[in-house]
Amino acid sequence: MKVGIVKESRDPRVAIVPDTLSKLSALGVSVIMEAGAGDESFFSDNDYVGATVLSRNDVLKQADIIVTFNPLSQEEWKLVNQNAIMISQFAPFADAEAVPNLLKEGKKAFSMDMIPRTTLAQSMDVLSSMASIAGYQAVLVAAAKLPRYLPMLITAAGSIKPSKVLILGAGVAGLQAIATAKRLGAIVEVFDTRMAVKEEVQSLGGKFIEVEGAKDDKSAGGYAVEQTEEFLARQRAEVQARAIKSDIIITTAQVRGRKAPILLEKETVNQMRAGSVIIDLASSTGGNCELSKDNETIVVNGVTIIGNSQLAAQMPQDASFLYSNNVLNFLKTMVREGNLHADFNNEIIKGACITPELFA
Repeated sequence: MKVGIVKESRDPRVAIVPDTLSKLSALGVSVIMEAGAGDESFFSDNDYVGATVLSRNDVLKQADIIVTFNPLSQEEWKLVNQNAIMISQFAPFADAEAVPNLLKEGKKAFSMDMIPRTTLAQSMDVLSSMASIAGYQAVLVAAAKLPRYLPMLITAAGSIKPSKVLILGAGVAGLQAIATAKRLGAIVEVFDTRMAVKEEVQSLGGKFIEVEGAKDDKSAGGYAVEQTEEFLARQRAEVQARAIKSDIIITTAQVRGRKAPILLEKETVNQMRAGSVIIDLASSTGGNCELSKDNETIVVNGVTIIGNSQLAAQMPQDASFLYSNNVLNFLKTMVREGNLHADFNNEIIKGACITPELFA
């Protein structure tokens, strides 16, 4: 069985890294790759010892499994072997046409972002892998834009107060942002509707800000749940009070398959201190900040607002390493001695497969 990887379009990451090759070989799988597939992640073709380097078209035609970070274009689907399986992040909860198009073209597919977010599947959870990097990067990007120090400094020329960082959402990205901001010496405050994360926030040194009346759903698979309008109104009022005193705000709140909730309104931004920075990690689903624009950096009343849901791509080497391990662990569930054994009674395989009709 041949696993194929190609150079990503408009993304510096690569789906399989050299370290994974020997582990794939243990499954009876060989790797074929497009020349230069790992260049932008700083992996040369020579690093892929044991892999066969081919043209892009030949990889697509010969591979039994095509693994990518982002889905191939529909034009390239026609080049893929009809019996091949595509593994990527098709985001069917956001793209209503993803599954119908795959079925129409008769393409078997597994979506890594549909793997159940359970303890059993933790080693395959690509959403958590990328969110952790995004949370880390968000703090570094904000610190680089902020015209002030993050830590408290006492110098001969005078004392500098520590910056205040407000983090909205304490999922994987939020928790990593808390840890990173604290390591840089900032004062960190955190909002989340889930009371279950309070202890985690506090263990990382953050101050958990509570708003009464939140609806908690422990079975939401790691996502926030929709709240009542009454609660959201109270939350917005409390967020505004904290936001206008913050130097950095990092927003991470998303509800799967729905538009991200607005947590920072225009009026709030207008009252923030000039030079402050907002990093909106939910910008691809509408944004938590009313003024955010996806993949854009804007300045409003002296406040820099960065809308970027793909910050993980700015650290391509480690992002590729984590994704490669996620894919490897997923393949271990259904590849035996070089052959595919997809057991659809396995909740991981069942959850990830978005074209089960084609496996019947």
